[in-house]
Amino acid sequence: MMVNTPNCYALVRGAAEGRTRLNAFDLALLNAGVGDTNLMRMSSILPPAARQVDIGEVVLPKGGLIPLAYASIDGTMPGQLISCAVAVGIPEDDREPGVIMEFEDHAPLSNVEEIVRQMVVDGFDYRNRKLREVKSLGIEHKVERCGSVFAAAVLWYL
Repeated sequence: MMVNTPNCYALVRGAAEGRTRLNAFDLALLNAGVGDTNLMRMSSILPPAARQVDIGEVVLPKGGLIPLAYASIDGTMPGQLISCAVAVGIPEDDREPGVIMEFEDHAPLSNVEEIVRQMVVDGFDYRNRKLREVKSLGIEHKVERCGSVFAAAVLWYL
């Protein structure tokens, strides 16, 4: 079976509190706009010439297998800070693939986002590829009882 290469991507994020870690994660997915899909976690390569879209521009089939690269973290200690972020590196040459990096930590979002953006730069350096731009999106949450955060680069088709 041959699978078509996605031609667009959307950066999404969500945070939530729940009775359990899984309930908090599930609600964070719903808040990010991907909660009624089956996540297919993939390695972190952005298809060549993929264009960024808003998640509202694509129709994700309910129950569909959706490819994405994501970061997630949860916590159960009240007052604890949890953050995660994704970053996408866009190459100068549209014929080349980009990279997607993910990172999560019990730290402020500013730290997490700085690290994930540097991970993109490093990924381009390893590939000897010229970087045009880095785009990132993250979220932080102060745990009340049982919290979860989620950030992803969703790949899809237009």
